[in-house]
Amino acid sequence: MHDEMYQENILDHYKHPHNKRVVSCAGVEAETRNASCGDYATLQMCFDDTGHISDIAFQGEGCAISQAALSMLTDTLKGKTLNQLKLLSPGDIYTMLGVPVSPGRVNCALLGYAALQKILKIKN
Repeated sequence: MHDEMYQENILDHYKHPHNKRVVSCAGVEAETRNASCGDYATLQMCFDDTGHISDIAFQGEGCAISQAALSMLTDTLKGKTLNQLKLLSPGDIYTMLGVPVSPGRVNCALLGYAALQKILKIKN
């Protein structure tokens, strides 16, 4: 029953993704691709004067896992600082998804995380 609830949440984020758009400010962005399946995403974010994320969005296409993980990730990162972003781990992504991720879907689940890591390199 618990896994079913999370699977429904994944499907909801896939069908109705949060923050799937272009950011409304001049910010930083990074693109990432999963060569094995063709999923891709561009993660964009803007920071306010206090260093907090003021806007975050993504564009891309892919499977339910990659797109739901991106939707959940952007929800989670809103309002965070660079230092808080650095603390995020792949395990946090798996926790957000709430279901076990098979080895063949790890790169799908971590597509947004990979883009985030690129943004952190740009911002440092």
